[in-house]
Amino acid sequence: MNDNSGLLQLPPLSLYVHIPWCIRKCPYCDFNSHQAARDHTDTAYALPQEEYVAQLRRDLLSQLPWVQGRKLQSIFFGGGTPSLFSANAIGEIVAMAAELVGFAEGIEITLEANPGTFEQAKFNGYRRAGINRLSIGVQSFNSTQLHNLGRIHSGDEAAGALSMARRAGFDNINLDLMHGLPGQTEDEALEDLRRAVSLGPEHISWYQLTIEPNTAFYSAPPSTPGSQLIASIQSSGREFLAAEGYLRYEISAYSGRGLESRHNINYWSFGDYLGIGAGAHGKVTLPHEGRILRSRRTRTPRDYMNFAASGSELLHRELAAPHADAIEKADLPLEFLMNTLRLAGGVPKGTFAYYTGLALETLQRQWPTLLAMDLVQPLEQRIAASAFGFDYLDEILQRFLEQP
Repeated sequence: MNDNSGLLQLPPLSLYVHIPWCIRKCPYCDFNSHQAARDHTDTAYALPQEEYVAQLRRDLLSQLPWVQGRKLQSIFFGGGTPSLFSANAIGEIVAMAAELVGFAEGIEITLEANPGTFEQAKFNGYRRAGINRLSIGVQSFNSTQLHNLGRIHSGDEAAGALSMARRAGFDNINLDLMHGLPGQTEDEALEDLRRAVSLGPEHISWYQLTIEPNTAFYSAPPSTPGSQLIASIQSSGREFLAAEGYLRYEISAYSGRGLESRHNINYWSFGDYLGIGAGAHGKVTLPHEGRILRSRRTRTPRDYMNFAASGSELLHRELAAPHADAIEKADLPLEFLMNTLRLAGGVPKGTFAYYTGLALETLQRQWPTLLAMDLVQPLEQRIAASAFGFDYLDEILQRFLEQP
């Protein structure tokens, strides 16, 4: 433990819940998602909801020593398609988190949902279950692009989903959109944004399609816009969103003032989060040990569920322990910056010492060079990229990747 390890403090705590099933695997998706099987009637999906919720409880119980007296600031249900689960099942998970950990005042609880899985009755149920924020996976309103992306909904269904959510009482909604789609023009990309803004969501996530390994697109890459067109789309899109009152507070996140996602902010501020569910990741700080852990769960639902089926106390304990590794001290500056520099305003400079246990001088070896390149802001108050450097984060991070 170095001389500055005593500075290590507990950051806020969130919870990520992974629901790994979806209706159909999209060709661009590299998330841990698995196609759900139809039941014997072929009218619904055969999901082991009861067994999965029981295992989520075991999973969370195994991580309670990492809570360290904190309450949850946010919960995020991701996937897969969490809206395939019933409102009752989602409600059980919310109640479980409240019972075992507890909620901070004003907790934000987000559920990811796809327009193709929406029903008015389910929205009402999710709201009663404690969900107070929805993230709707629209991706595009263009029918050709939706087909290219393997989506199962139409643009009109996406708009209708938001209307149904409003009627169910949701007043905090995010729309997920992508740009840089196969054959997409700048006008088409901007039309998606115009359609989204016309629906009045509180938050828009707008990010570029990337071709990731282990996806269908990686095996057979589509023709996507070149770098010059992408740059023009991004510039025009950001100007449009700003004119409409959507502030860019993170690389790909835009919101009305004061409507930023609490879960996003905690994640990118190097906060802590517990991860439960197949393939879920977490990050937890242990000040008394001077360590920060990264945790991960087995990816396949079958293996994850086998822990529950075994009834083995030993396997229950091993669910967490073998899959949690300490971040090496030498890697902490890069890990910290990979997160915090994604925020438009960065973080207060004291956050580095508090949340890593390292002295600020660890960053100062590279900072003058980056400052001379106009990639970062001075370290007087905050750790942040410059307005220019915000679009060149890889250049900044490379300096710390190469740091001896």
